[in-house]
Amino acid sequence: MIKTLLFDLDDTLLGNDMDIFLPHYFSLAGHFAQQYLPEDQFKQVLLLASRTMIENTDPGVTNNDVFWLRFVELTGLDRDIVEADFDYFYRHDFQQLQEVTEYTPIAAQIMDNCFRQGLQVVIATNPMFPRRAIEARLAWAGIPVSKYPYALVTAMENMHATKPHEVYYEEILREVDSRPHESLMIGDDGRRDIEPASNLGIHTYWIQLPDSELPQGIMPTAQGSLEQLAHLFDDGWLSTLKESG
Repeated sequence: MIKTLLFDLDDTLLGNDMDIFLPHYFSLAGHFAQQYLPEDQFKQVLLLASRTMIENTDPGVTNNDVFWLRFVELTGLDRDIVEADFDYFYRHDFQQLQEVTEYTPIAAQIMDNCFRQGLQVVIATNPMFPRRAIEARLAWAGIPVSKYPYALVTAMENMHATKPHEVYYEEILREVDSRPHESLMIGDDGRRDIEPASNLGIHTYWIQLPDSELPQGIMPTAQGSLEQLAHLFDDGWLSTLKESG
């Protein structure tokens, strides 16, 4: 019996093409960071520190600490000052990026249904942004943390690995006390969402976008649009999912 739903965020609950979003993000953050570093240099540092975070799977170090330790190593800047300034950035400047995302009305309907059924809901977005940035995107999607009591929202501060590492999903299940066969991962990215979750025995629903593909040999439990998933929920599909996946 499914008791926990793991939802990816970008291009799942919120229309957000990263090929469009990230260039805008880098430009906005780079302009903000000019008080510390030239824009091009800041972008390179951001990419290098993010790569270090992606490679990390040390359970004793959060993604946030990995990122900032590498950032300071590369720049020599004071972490406390820069991190506090970027908290301001995420509360204010970052909000401008809403205009390059797309609100998906069905997301709130699905969340209402999930909580009405008493299911645990995890926002299993790739934890490469701080909590404030993820909360902002949830608000843009019409499903803010102020309205929905999520069991977990993965972010830089509370996770110790990123997608597509399987340990990322293992950490989520430990945190919410759910076993793989009791869990369903919903996401659009075959390599980051579907493959690692499937490898652990987690049920999967692939949000199939135009021109998207799954890794060879990976078969999701089901696939389709977010609207089709809502219909499956209404038809009692979750109750049919068993341990075999």
